[in-house]
Amino acid sequence: MSESTNPKKKEEKDEEVRIGVYTCYCGGNISDAVDCEHVKKVMTDLPNVVVSRTDMSMCSDAGQALIEKDIKEKGINRVIVGACAPSLHEQTFRGTVARAGLNPYLYHHVGLREQDSWVSHGDYRGATCKALNLMTAGVAKTRLLAPLEPIRLEAEKHALVIGGGVAGLRTALDTARRGIQVTLIEKSPFLGGRMAQLGKVFPTDEDACATLDKLIQKVASHPKVTIFTQAEVTGVSGYVGDYQIKILQQSRGINNDIAEAVLDADMPKVPDAFNYGLTERKVIYKAYPGCYPPTPAVDWAHYNGEPIIVNGQPTIFYNKPKNFDLKVGAIVVATGFKPYEPRAGEYGYKELPEVVTLPQLIRYLELDKTTRTLTWAGRAVNDIALIHCVGSRDTEGVHEPQADGQVNNYCSRVCCTATLHMANELRERFPDTNIYDFYEDIRTYGRGHETYYQKALEGMVRFLRYRGIERPEVVAAPEGDTHPVLVRAKDSLSQGEEMEVAADLVVLAVGMMPTQVDELVQMLKISRGVDRFLAEVHPKLRPVETAVNGVILAGTAQGPMTIQESVAAASAAAVKVAVLLGQGEVQLDPFVAYVDPEKCDGNGACIEVCKYEDAIKMETVTINGKDVKRAVVTPANCAGCGGCVSACPNRAIDIQGWTLDQYDAMVDAIALDLWDLMEVPA
Repeated sequence: MSESTNPKKKEEKDEEVRIGVYTCYCGGNISDAVDCEHVKKVMTDLPNVVVSRTDMSMCSDAGQALIEKDIKEKGINRVIVGACAPSLHEQTFRGTVARAGLNPYLYHHVGLREQDSWVSHGDYRGATCKALNLMTAGVAKTRLLAPLEPIRLEAEKHALVIGGGVAGLRTALDTARRGIQVTLIEKSPFLGGRMAQLGKVFPTDEDACATLDKLIQKVASHPKVTIFTQAEVTGVSGYVGDYQIKILQQSRGINNDIAEAVLDADMPKVPDAFNYGLTERKVIYKAYPGCYPPTPAVDWAHYNGEPIIVNGQPTIFYNKPKNFDLKVGAIVVATGFKPYEPRAGEYGYKELPEVVTLPQLIRYLELDKTTRTLTWAGRAVNDIALIHCVGSRDTEGVHEPQADGQVNNYCSRVCCTATLHMANELRERFPDTNIYDFYEDIRTYGRGHETYYQKALEGMVRFLRYRGIERPEVVAAPEGDTHPVLVRAKDSLSQGEEMEVAADLVVLAVGMMPTQVDELVQMLKISRGVDRFLAEVHPKLRPVETAVNGVILAGTAQGPMTIQESVAAASAAAVKVAVLLGQGEVQLDPFVAYVDPEKCDGNGACIEVCKYEDAIKMETVTINGKDVKRAVVTPANCAGCGGCVSACPNRAIDIQGWTLDQYDAMVDAIALDLWDLMEVPA
């Protein structure tokens, strides 16, 4: 790991600062509110500005080529672009100036769209004046830009994947195929995650377990993948390229020599979570036929330590957990989701035995694939009601919040197609049933998904549309009624007419909720979105990265996704890991704190305010033959937040690329009264 080095604060004395200023129309997003041509004209007259131009779309190939040409032909050595948000195209223009042979950090980006035109629409004169202020301040900073070098860190070519569902498995396989060592850990005793609980998957109608098994076998047999089940992360330290991970693994408690005999033995049973409590399983079990690893596991949460008779001998099973350490360069979080669990009484759930969730029905039908007669709670099922958006698209102030006080106001995306997929399966397997679909909206957004809706229509599934704030009501039918349950709703397809459907079975299409991984979130220092799923930095430019370098997301840990989308996101995560670690070196932006040892007096104020572990520390150095204490920054751990800068009484600390001198210059420039320079109508 390299320490921070002093940036070149001054160019060679004989080098003239030559600035190119570029104002983007942004396809009208900026130019509709700002007189971009007038901004160009005013910028031309500023000191050190050699060229000032406009373009309809500066980020286009033609716009970038214009900048490159000016750098090569006009000797431009500083560039400033006024365009849309820096988060969208700052990297784009850094690449532009780098291709022209200029240090990429001799570039400054001004956000004229979000900061000006979008918030000043209707005030043409005011918006133009604000643009002049912002661009003038940007030019002032640009004059003081110094060439910087990226931070280079050695990177361990080893990735940790947390989660053994389809996203984690795909990430592990794709990463290993790129030559990087992978350790995959799964908290439960078996791989597969939620996909293993499904029957057929849409839109291909492939068998879920068969497809999953092929993937598992590829992962398990790959020489660069190591798998640990019943394992979880207990500690994380370090930084991208050099993460130190502590892992705790519980033992299976069983060896293969007695595996089959144990499964045949008499022992206590518990509700089977794999089947959503519809059946029971033994405390020593396999999750499902053909699961991996094939060795049974002891359910330590329910095994009471009493002897179990195996091969005629009383046998006690012991958990012998072990701790071990890993050194990895990157971490992929693929912790998946959990289905929404309705509250007792919500749509009659847990109060009426005829009310079930869609995941429960999927498992119920999978347990007996051959039956041609559907029964539930001891009676034949002739009429089925499906209800969408249970635990999704809730309205604050109308619907009851979750335990954390928030409502699930997001769309879970997958439920509509999953519900229609089930409706069609019910029609095929039980053609004499009547199926009623209560929906708020049908959102079959994926390729081929709309065909499930069309097929359901053709199969005479009856659709009733309710308003989101007036959801269906599920009640017990009066004693002696022909059906046990009634579903009542106002149908907006018939001008709000109140409908009552008698049903033998009510199926709740529950949404997705994030897996509870609070401890992991705290250890990794990553963030959640407003929907409580793990948040990426940018949905378009950095769709699988977190704000913590080297921590990457895959699959439904990030939000509701179909299996296809989860696999695609997992492959994207693997590519990101390969880009980070493939060369054995990680490069980071140099916008971190730098301490001038000549100004530092070792008072330690910077260390007291720093919130980042090991980002800045006090070290003893020798200056002029004397041992003195000075603050030293570890760039890999520094977030460039600037807290230390504000705490230092000696101005001994700066953020590279955003120095105090640059801020002073920007403040002086932005405070100028530019109304006299205006030439646009009031």
